Amino acid sequence: MTHMQKIRGISAACLLAVPLALSGCSLLGMDASSSVDPPPTEVEAQMLEISGDTLDSGVLGPVTLDANTLEASAPAAADNSSTEPRTTVYLEDGNGLLAPVSLSLPSGEGATTLKDSLTALVSKGAYEALLPSGFQGMLPAGTTVQNVTVDKEKGLAVVEFNAKFNDYAVQDERKILEAITWTLTGEEGIKGVQLWVDGKKLNEMPLNGTPLDRPLSRTMGINLPKSNTLDMNSSAVTVYFSAASPKGVQYYVPMTRFVPAGQEPIKAALGELLSGPESGDGVETVMTAGTILDSVEEGQNGVVTVSLKDDMFVDGDKVPAEMLQSVVLTVAQNSKDSLVQIRLNGKDAVTGTNEVNYGKPVSAPQYLNEMPL
Repeated sequence: MTHMQKIRGISAACLLAVPLALSGCSLLGMDASSSVDPPPTEVEAQMLEISGDTLDSGVLGPVTLDANTLEASAPAAADNSSTEPRTTVYLEDGNGLLAPVSLSLPSGEGATTLKDSLTALVSKGAYEALLPSGFQGMLPAGTTVQNVTVDKEKGLAVVEFNAKFNDYAVQDERKILEAITWTLTGEEGIKGVQLWVDGKKLNEMPLNGTPLDRPLSRTMGINLPKSNTLDMNSSAVTVYFSAASPKGVQYYVPMTRFVPAGQEPIKAALGELLSGPESGDGVETVMTAGTILDSVEEGQNGVVTVSLKDDMFVDGDKVPAEMLQSVVLTVAQNSKDSLVQIRLNGKDAVTGTNEVNYGKPVSAPQYLNEMPL
């Protein structure tokens, strides 16, 4: 039994109170080729708008603090986590969801690295052999990344593809945009993305007409729910659930959820995490049925303290790493503070099954979802 299998075994035992949803179906119960319904036009426009107040760089990694503040950083979830440089790209998993996967691509600098990261998204492309089992790129086969330029002042990446980019299935249109946008905005300094095809700027996508009159950003969301009724009084938060590859390797999946406008983003996101995924989402719940969010405090030292209560755990119990890491990822994605410390049942020491003490400030891993091929 591998280390990760042992962790998953412990987690499964702890989370039996909540049914798991890895049925092999795709997002929202549709087959893998089906589409996710886009939000209404007015909400789509709002989500596609770049906003300096809500836009984050998506770079989640170790932060240097003084010795009194930070003792350790949480490692990546997979057994093969390493310190070697990797590139995180967003690939489609077997359930039709986009997930970040950290790959060992050829080393390069600047535009070369960005071109390689997008090339990894090409179906049956040059880097297909580097993708883990069960994952695939969203860009049509034959797509070539002709050029990537970055306006550092504006934080804007301009990407030019060849005409093969247009040869996609209409139901994949939004997922393609999400994969490109979340991959590029994971690079430091890039907040928005603009698309060109064969020397011409795209003002809308060619098949379903998704508007591209303004730069794409992470405000567009990822892995949108179908069941939500969206209106202008909704706000988007990103929540990380867990899933498993065909080889049984655990990984994390970001999913956009909509909450009433005006809620504090971190609390709202954690509330969605506690509520768990919807039936047919293709991801697993990571919290027990008895977990309660007691409080969230944003300290002046840049650390977010999340206090949880759960009578399933007593002093000295090791808590499933998936549960704790999902909290860290969710908080980091929905706040400017990438450091998180967790209190459980009032205790400062909260040790995960990965032997990390989440009672001390930790950061989301620099390379998320490093998986074997």
